[in-house]
Amino acid sequence: MQYTLRQLEYLVAVADHGSVTAAANALYTSQPGISTAIAQLEEVFGLQFFIRHHARGVSLTPVGQSFIAAARNLLTHAEDLMQQASELSVALSGRLDLGCFTTIAPVLLPRLLTALRETYPEVEIVLHEGDTPQLQAALLSGQLELALLYDLDMSPSLSKRELFSARPYVLLPAGHPLAEKPEIALAELADEPMVLLDLPYSREYFLSLFRQLGIEPKVRHRTVSFELVRGLVAAGNGYGLLNLRPDVNATYGGGQLACLPITDEVPALSIVLAWPQGLKLTRRAEAFISLCESILAEPR
Repeated sequence: MQYTLRQLEYLVAVADHGSVTAAANALYTSQPGISTAIAQLEEVFGLQFFIRHHARGVSLTPVGQSFIAAARNLLTHAEDLMQQASELSVALSGRLDLGCFTTIAPVLLPRLLTALRETYPEVEIVLHEGDTPQLQAALLSGQLELALLYDLDMSPSLSKRELFSARPYVLLPAGHPLAEKPEIALAELADEPMVLLDLPYSREYFLSLFRQLGIEPKVRHRTVSFELVRGLVAAGNGYGLLNLRPDVNATYGGGQLACLPITDEVPALSIVLAWPQGLKLTRRAEAFISLCESILAEPR
């Protein structure tokens, strides 16, 4: 028995909506039709995709989760094939689900998406912001095709393309006694309060820069917001560490910052585009990767 793309669409819809009823409503079709399609797929492949819970929908089995990711990829490429067949030119079009690390997004995405819109106006970017675990999980489940993130604790199941590396720097209030220095050693901050960017893997990275020198930072405030780190520092609540640097040293609240290079040998962070290993990228994704490499190689 053969399987159809429609059956795969029904399967993915049930996984996304958590029940046959919700999937049927979303697709404007019948529940028996979806149930039959899934039963046929399970028979064809000899797999059980879902655990059925009486009156509480369904949940994916481990093998079902892997199969769903592959099904999403196949459906994406089926859509891409249809678009290629219907196009008389080489123009790119269609949807690209792009993930981006929350602190990278406001610094890099405006320039990248403007360039993409000017070069490939028919490509629709759907943005998904998140932290490292969220983005990696979304890539591996097939919800994202590409993600722009730091190369921190990356899953071996992901492929990646390095775009550039960003060395950490210190933020101080513009009026701080240390702010006039051309550069600073981390030991000079040992007695100062710290404002920590408290995101998974990012916090461990920043704290490790001190701990490798035998220093335990005095963390006064923690926040998951890139701009709040900058605002709290500018208002005199301590110093901060970041990797990406906006073009201006002013904060949302009008405060002023000093950004100092670090004299110590500290590891830079690579910013990469990642996608599931073995995934055949769509032409849209390949074009976006090439565009990122070109744009981010240019001096700002």
